[in-house]
Amino acid sequence: QVQLVESGGGLVQAGGSLRLSCAASGRTFSSYVMGWFRQAPGKEREFVAAITRTSGRTYYADSVKGRFTISRDNAKNTVFLQMNSLKPEDTAVYYCAGRGFGMVASTPNDYDYWGQGTQVTVSS
Repeated sequence: QVQLVESGGGLVQAGGSLRLSCAASGRTFSSYVMGWFRQAPGKEREFVAAITRTSGRTYYADSVKGRFTISRDNAKNTVFLQMNSLKPEDTAVYYCAGRGFGMVASTPNDYDYWGQGTQVTVSS
């Protein structure tokens, strides 16, 4: 089992940047596919990005491609989400998630573990 704790959210102006971090407990972090999701008020939780266990291959939602970068440091049990050129529509609670078995997925139900979320607010 793994526990996930996000940090790095906040208030930023449109066009600005934020870097989210997600620290994982346990000694098997490298065995998890890691993903970032977000949920805006009144909307369903949506896929943002994911990264494979060790090869570092990355996947992105079209809405963030070219602006966001997911990465991981397995030695530090941490996954990151660098967010550049932020837009007001990026405003949401951002969650990191871990998937123990299977390949990279973009559906929330495919992930086994979730953090508590961190708020990102982008002002216009």
